[in-house]
Order: sequence, then structure tokens, then C-alpha cells
Amino acid sequence: MNFVSLTIDSIVGFFALFILTKILGKSQITQITAFDFIAALVLGELVGNALFDNKAGVFAILYAVLLWGFLIYGTEYITQKITKSRELLEGKPSIVIRNGKLQKDAMKEAKLDLNQLQHLLRSKDTFSIRDVEFAVFETDGTISVLKKSLLQQATRSDVNAKPERVVLPYSVILDGEVVADNLKEVQLTEQQLKEELSKQEIQDYKEVFYAEWKEGEGLYVEPY
Repeated sequence: MNFVSLTIDSIVGFFALFILTKILGKSQITQITAFDFIAALVLGELVGNALFDNKAGVFAILYAVLLWGFLIYGTEYITQKITKSRELLEGKPSIVIRNGKLQKDAMKEAKLDLNQLQHLLRSKDTFSIRDVEFAVFETDGTISVLKKSLLQQATRSDVNAKPERVVLPYSVILDGEVVADNLKEVQLTEQQLKEELSKQEIQDYKEVFYAEWKEGEGLYVEPY
């Protein structure tokens, strides 16, 4: 086996797939439909075969990646432009619980049995079917749950509470290293961060496993 050639092919394949993922977008990772799953398997198989085929090389890998990238991108383009194609290529959500009642026909069509449904419900902190008003089986295999009204969590509007400004917490130290971009976002200097740490008797970033800054609440620190 030519290890130099294999190394070069592997590096090229890695970066080609990485670039392709960036081009196709996050939806290819976070929302895997049946079509996306098949496409990923075939693409991986093509690249794998090209890596270990002595007759194939860098150009074979790039061609395989570009060809499948073009097909996947084309499919995504079609689903965006032609609404009627979405059901065929991406599938459609199925309401498996409607008004508190199991929809047996919808479950059968979605190839979803009761054990699978209960598992999916438990992943949404729902341990009884009787607690559910609506449940939608999504195209990526997850489930969306709307509980019965008495079991839904109360919101601030329900208790007539005054609205408050919502602020985003930022991680400013991870594994003993300062996250410079986040520190800039919260408008803190490293000197100010050190002063905040010293208030909690911490003298060095290296002592901190995790630190988070939240406006109005200050610095939260988890030391090693």
C-alpha cells in the first residue's frame, strides 16, 4: 500500500467533504431526512472506495464529491422552488396524536409503532400518551409535542408579569482559555475579567474549567 498516496487522498477527501458541507449549509446536518441519509451514505461510500482503489486518485475523489454535491444541491434547489416536490423528496410531517387520540392510520403510514412513539415522547419529557393533545412525527424522525392545556408550563403573560429584557449569556473561559470574541461581545477587558476572577479567589485562567458572563448577573465560574 502506498501510504503517501493514501495520505494525500485522505486529506483531499476530508477537505472536499468539509467544503461541501459548508456550501450545502447546516440543514444537511441538523435536519437529516431520508433522502439526506441515503445521500450521505452513498457519498461516504464513493469517497471510501476512491481512497482505497489503487486506480483512483485525487481527481476521482473530487469528481465523486462534486457530482454528489451537485445532485444534493440541485435537489435542495428544486424543493425550494417547486413546492409540490417537497413531499416526494423530503416527506411530510404526520399527526400521530390528534385531540388526545392516537391516529392509527397515520402511525401505520409512517411505520411508527407504539414502542417507538413512547420512546420519542419520553425524549420530550412526556411519559404518558394521555398527557398529549397533539403530536407530530417530523420528517427527520423527531417528534413535536403539544401537551394538554392544564399540563403546559405557565408563561409570564399567564400571570400578568411585566416583560423583562432577555439577555444572552456568553462563555468567556473554556478549559482554562479565554474566549476573546465573547469577551469582546460583553465589552470586558482581560484585566476586568481578572478582577472578577480575583473576587472569587481565582488568580489564573488556567484554574477555570468554565466561566460564563451574563448581564445583570455577572460572572459564573466553575473551577477545575
